Amino acid sequence: MSQYFEVHPDNPQPRLLKQAAQLLERGGVLAVPTDSSYALVCHLDDKAAADRLRRIRQVDDKHHLTLLCRDLSELASYARVDNRQYRLLKLATPGPYTFILEASKEVPRRLSHPSRKTIGLRVPGHHTLLELLALHGGPLLATTLIPPGETAPLNDASEIRERFQHDLAGVIDAGACALEPTTVIDLTAMGSGGEPEVIREGQGALAPLGL
Repeated sequence: MSQYFEVHPDNPQPRLLKQAAQLLERGGVLAVPTDSSYALVCHLDDKAAADRLRRIRQVDDKHHLTLLCRDLSELASYARVDNRQYRLLKLATPGPYTFILEASKEVPRRLSHPSRKTIGLRVPGHHTLLELLALHGGPLLATTLIPPGETAPLNDASEIRERFQHDLAGVIDAGACALEPTTVIDLTAMGSGGEPEVIREGQGALAPLGL
């Protein structure tokens, strides 16, 4: 039975988030709110947890998982970023954007896309999730919580717990999310003088980024 943490969306109780962070340290997969929709997260360096996360979603190793970072200083450890890319990232973070970047050597091979050596990175603009990331002390591996065989993410924490109570170590309930996917932007071509490519237009607006 997964643990259920009901927290205030703007002032989440540190005691509850610490308990949730401990579950991550012990290899648990959590359902957490983000600024787009609920997501599944686990410890970056725990292969068994990452495999469990993929099993819950029923996705293979070609499915891009995302690194959730607290800020851009963390992001730099996992991706190769030049000045042009960094300026765009600074404009967009924190916020509902996912960026595809060239993975650095720090990223375990099993986490980057097998054929392209890229990784999805994002800095979410959700207070509860940022607090959890701070307590965890590093990035989390994440994927949108879309049940197998369905196309829409789940947005009700109690329903998530009911449906996945035997798969998840915990569910953090901070109320409903925006329920619109992140905007996905591929920045890899910028490294060789190209332009950003919008892969999916979602909640994150393109105009402020000049796209």
